[in-house]
Amino acid sequence: MSAVEICHLYISIGHNFVGHHGRKPDTHPMIEVPLIECVAGHGIRGDRYVDFKDDYKGQITFFSLDVFDELRAALSVHDCSPAAARRNVITRAVDLNGLIAQEFEVQGVLFYGVQECSPCYWMDRVIAPGAQQFLKGRGGLRAKILSDGQLQSTARILEQTG
Repeated sequence: MSAVEICHLYISIGHNFVGHHGRKPDTHPMIEVPLIECVAGHGIRGDRYVDFKDDYKGQITFFSLDVFDELRAALSVHDCSPAAARRNVITRAVDLNGLIAQEFEVQGVLFYGVQECSPCYWMDRVIAPGAQQFLKGRGGLRAKILSDGQLQSTARILEQTG
């Protein structure tokens, strides 16, 4: 596999949708960071899924910026960030479904692709009506972290003031 471009990295301290069926979502923001620390078998340090469950299949999630750009164009959405998908690692030019049931390495960190990160009905609320249907089969990748290490983004992140 060729080098994977990491366009954005996100973490969040809390769940907005998991466990919220029938109630309003929470408002924990996705925070864009220049690097994340991957902890083998546990998750991303500082993220809501670290030590979520034993042997959890979604210790880290990947999503394609190419798919997100197609989604925005198809649904005429112009003011939406890839953070709305609530995935950790936003990549470009990678067949994420091709990594299911595969070990793969990104920036020296080893992962195992477990399954598609299926879109849920909340996508229609946070992105636009039709987002869940559009993303079926291309919602991203859930993976386990097999080795410790850091991932770094190519994004230029502006410092938040105030």
